[in-house]
Amino acid sequence: MAVRFFNTLSRSLEPFEPVSPGRVGVYACGPTVYDHAHVGNFRSFVFYDLVHRFLEWRGYPVHFVMNFTDVDDKTIRAAREEGATVAEYTEPFTRAILDEADALGIRRADGYPRATEYVDEMVALVERLLERGHAYTTDDGSVFFDITSFPEYGKLSRKDLEKGRTGERVADDEYGKDDVRDFALWKAAKEEDRAVGAVWPAPWGEGRPGWHLECSAMSLAEVGETVDIHLGGEDLIFPHHEDEIAQSEGATGKPFVRCWLHVKHLRMADAKMSKSAGNTVTVRELLSRGTDPAALRYHLLSAHYRTELAFGERGLDGSARAVRRWSDFRDRVREVEEDPSAASAGLGKVAEEAVASFQDAMDEDLNVPAALGSLFTLVGEGNGILDRVGDRIPSEEARAVLEALSSMDEVLGVMELVDRGRNVDEETRSWVEERIREREEARERKDFQRADAIRDELAREGIVVEDSPRGTRWKRVRGESPVG
Repeated sequence: MAVRFFNTLSRSLEPFEPVSPGRVGVYACGPTVYDHAHVGNFRSFVFYDLVHRFLEWRGYPVHFVMNFTDVDDKTIRAAREEGATVAEYTEPFTRAILDEADALGIRRADGYPRATEYVDEMVALVERLLERGHAYTTDDGSVFFDITSFPEYGKLSRKDLEKGRTGERVADDEYGKDDVRDFALWKAAKEEDRAVGAVWPAPWGEGRPGWHLECSAMSLAEVGETVDIHLGGEDLIFPHHEDEIAQSEGATGKPFVRCWLHVKHLRMADAKMSKSAGNTVTVRELLSRGTDPAALRYHLLSAHYRTELAFGERGLDGSARAVRRWSDFRDRVREVEEDPSAASAGLGKVAEEAVASFQDAMDEDLNVPAALGSLFTLVGEGNGILDRVGDRIPSEEARAVLEALSSMDEVLGVMELVDRGRNVDEETRSWVEERIREREEARERKDFQRADAIRDELAREGIVVEDSPRGTRWKRVRGESPVG
């Protein structure tokens, strides 16, 4: 089955065909680093990671880039309020976002271009647009893109240009321009820009790049003139991505992006999660309260990317239960009595069918809910078979199940976090094993009150004790926590 994605440009499912079979170029619109990223931002970032992992799982060599917007109206305003330069102000937020991405198992990109590091490329891009008649300068030294010079403007968002540019992110009435619909490529320097070190030289005058220009320059430099897949939140379709198309194609004369994938919003309390709405919670806050990173990642992945996802305590708890069910089944298969002489239990076939249906679901526009259905079909049927055969199966069937689970997790990245969370230092391990010995001795004495007290003590430290016919086993887990 061919991989198909829902391309925002065509509003239809299309077979995925990269420009070059030997390389898939992916550009993701990253955060504006004027504050800590909230969990709604991380829905997008985890989705980006899903695309990255899936393409590699399907055998594509991927060149993946995500930018950081470290200069724009918001960063300048925040830096000035803090009495810092833009560089000083944004650096801690950039580092924090990368740390939180690591905590959620997001694979590192091949590049993280920062806007301030690509100003020379932005100046060169504006020069090309001026030369080709797509831009004009104003008396103060600003430069604007003339949308009447690009007849295809609006093809991504399908906006009616006669209604103006509602939803524009940056104020543009402070810089003179010919048409209210034109957008800024370069903004003439102002006092507040100079105060925070956000001014660069250009042939038409000192100033700073417009927000939309930044992504075009970075993607052209890091990915190439035609990007195979461009990722972003749905709120970026207009004007940001529409403007990226106009200025990139205006400069190169080539198609800018083959496939646009846009992820929908995260919602909390029936509203889009956003800083402006005041209903945000950050990943760092959730993790500090003890939220399991594996459960949080699972929850952010669980809905199809083109549907809104409700975020709350109930959803997180449900995700934590799903992760435990998956993890417990994997542990059970790892500990079965592998009997080379045992008759086939049929688990190998179930595992093979699960991976095939998982791939079919992911091939069809990254349908994670259906893919998780395939995974949990394996979990459910596998547990039923193990119950029937008394946890005795041929060695090759156990290996087949574990390989199937591992393969699916290459895409989902959940069990990786479970395993990371189970890692304990030797001091902790010794303490846990000593408590378990005390508990077993208490049970032998029939001192069940003491045994339960030890179990509760371990649970408070995130250690789950499980009794089985083959003895007691333990594992470290993270607790379920409230969202707010």
